Amino acid sequence: TILMGNFIIVFKLILANTFYPEPQRAIGIGGAFEGWSPREEDVVYRVLVPLEPPPTHTFHLELDHSGHIPGRNFHVRVALVCTCTRQQQGEEMPCFLHHPEQEQRSNEEPTFRSTLCTGSYLDVEKTARWFYQLVGASWKVVPQYHHWCLGMLPSRRSCKFKLTNVRESLTVEMLFGVQQGNSDVFVSSQHAEALFTPSTMWPETYAVAETKFFRHIATLAPCDGWHLKCLQLMARALVGLDFSTYTLKTIVMHLLNTIPVSGWRRSDFLQRLRDIMEYLCCSLEERRLDHFIV
Repeated sequence: TILMGNFIIVFKLILANTFYPEPQRAIGIGGAFEGWSPREEDVVYRVLVPLEPPPTHTFHLELDHSGHIPGRNFHVRVALVCTCTRQQQGEEMPCFLHHPEQEQRSNEEPTFRSTLCTGSYLDVEKTARWFYQLVGASWKVVPQYHHWCLGMLPSRRSCKFKLTNVRESLTVEMLFGVQQGNSDVFVSSQHAEALFTPSTMWPETYAVAETKFFRHIATLAPCDGWHLKCLQLMARALVGLDFSTYTLKTIVMHLLNTIPVSGWRRSDFLQRLRDIMEYLCCSLEERRLDHFIV
């Protein structure tokens, strides 16, 4: 999180006085930050970087109704906003809506929409390449540069890199997204539950809300955290099978919401494992598993 904080500070300096999206504070999500990664030796630190549109643009989330990909998926339409009134109030801000010739700046510099969009929609893959460029341009400035070696890893829908030094290595994956209102629900660059996700499609994610839920449980649960050990063991046991770790995580969250935290002690470990398996069996029989966050 310290590394990402430093990156965001440098990103903001690089993007100052430009009309590109502004990356916000990164939010740690997933098993590495929730404390239950199934394989500690292969842990990936995933962070979600919210994107705010520049003052000259706005984001509109449009729900995809095609039904081709499971789940709720959105397109992020990028629209121009009028800034004429801000000019009248003394702020030096061009109005690209009423003066489109200013957006191209005499065709000398690429614009936000020409760089990161396909048509009128924010493109995940173009945004990922943009983030790769930002990381590369920022690396020699952040303090970690003096102690770690940076290696970029291939990824179409995220910015993924590996940091190594003489003692250890860690993998970081930067996802990016757009917040839905003031909620903890985002649309993000993660892959949807499909073999192919179009580059202009942004699946809905509840990862931020789920991470907050685990933090809340941590304040109530016994300090030994046996609910996390249950999830970690089950997720590790099913690695390589057709059950996703997210399925198990969803089941454990449902059980944490119905079984008091006092029932997640070491003495309850085997019973909780049975509860997880029974819940999984029932879900298979009913062919249904509701999302925990609604």
